[in-house]
Amino acid sequence: MGEQDVIDLLIAQHGQIRDLFDEVEQAPPDKVEEAFGRLTRMLSVHETAEEEIVHPYARRKLDNGQGVVADRLSEENRAKRLLRDLHKAGVDDPRFWEKLGELRTAVTVHARSEERYEFAKLRENTSVVERRAMAAAVRAAEAMGPTRPHPGVESATKNVIVGTPAAIMDRARDLIRKALGKG
Repeated sequence: MGEQDVIDLLIAQHGQIRDLFDEVEQAPPDKVEEAFGRLTRMLSVHETAEEEIVHPYARRKLDNGQGVVADRLSEENRAKRLLRDLHKAGVDDPRFWEKLGELRTAVTVHARSEERYEFAKLRENTSVVERRAMAAAVRAAEAMGPTRPHPGVESATKNVIVGTPAAIMDRARDLIRKALGKG
């Protein structure tokens, strides 16, 4: 696992996210909230790690890195807002499935854009050693990242300043919900 390339890791996670969307959509009514919770956690930690590790590196290493990353951050912010609103409304909201479809489309477009415009260029402009080091850093960031969406926190600096306290609160909330048998 320590030898994994960051691009391969992130693309595999994009596949896991697609699978989690399928899981939510196919879950029996009494399991939708649990499946949606897994999707929420995965999206939240995945995006945080990209924002903390991958995007800052891409800004420095890629031609027009600032522009490439700015576009991805805009997409991430939109997806975070959709996810936050879905999470707040809950799975029993009458518009849940419609909004979940919007989220899936936004996340799919974002993942494809990352893979095409950011990841492919990163692979061309970084060494195997750099990509392996980034993979280890991404895994570490995911282990400490927020488990809920926090729109507006799409930079490495904001993730450190705001994201760390948010992650602690999210993880405490998760433990309390689990102790109460709600998640």
